[in-house]
Amino acid sequence: MPKLPLSLVVMTHNEAASIARCLDSVPFAAEKLVIDCGSTDGTDEIAMRHGARVVQQDWLGFGPQRNFGTTQCQHDWVLALDADEYLSPELISEMERRLPEVMASDTAVVTLRRRTLYMGAPMRWYRPMVGEKLNRLYHRERARWRDVRVHESLTWNGPQALLQSPFEHVNNPTLVHKGLKVLRYAELKARDWHQHKRSPRMWDCPLVFASSFIKDYVFRLAALDGWRGFVVAQTNAAYAVYKRMRYYEMCRNPESMELAAGKLTQHELDR
Repeated sequence: MPKLPLSLVVMTHNEAASIARCLDSVPFAAEKLVIDCGSTDGTDEIAMRHGARVVQQDWLGFGPQRNFGTTQCQHDWVLALDADEYLSPELISEMERRLPEVMASDTAVVTLRRRTLYMGAPMRWYRPMVGEKLNRLYHRERARWRDVRVHESLTWNGPQALLQSPFEHVNNPTLVHKGLKVLRYAELKARDWHQHKRSPRMWDCPLVFASSFIKDYVFRLAALDGWRGFVVAQTNAAYAVYKRMRYYEMCRNPESMELAAGKLTQHELDR
């Protein structure tokens, strides 16, 4: 496939185990750009060996970090992948057929489908892990990431296109990885709530757990994926409650924000 005037952007921190696979899966990108925030495991060296330009940037939060990466691109069309994601052969073939026409149009964003591997195998029924739709390919003059610390999304002005073939996501190699990710994401979300002075609502935690579990296990079909589906529903429900408990603690004891930030930072340094 010939090179397209497109920039692949990947945000990294200690992603030596997966960054090469991610970068190599997009052979048609005219530019590969890695925005790294202080990796100590050789991620930047591996990225450069696989054709990427590496820019160091202290962590700004997911939305601001992605927007910073967009400003560093050489091309207007941007493909945003995480280090644990990569394009499937089917999607590469579909992009080869369709992207030249899409990129020549006034399209603002292209929606991609993501297929997730969980506990070593693809999920087959759980809806968010089978064909989750994500806006990851966009024109930087027509779209921008929301400036939030976590759970960022694109806002855009213009038409939208959809590609059918999936890209792959290796979701949390172990439950240990998942637990640590929950701690980091909950901290970021709670800080967003704190910044916007949202009132803590501990009274709704039992309802939040039950509704989150039922939504995933029943209505999103996690039950059909067996015990892996149960684990997904339980960990998602636990995350929904934990971030509310953590925010309550921030409001009741503001000193806990600095203490927790120090502990999470120390964990990253120890990796």
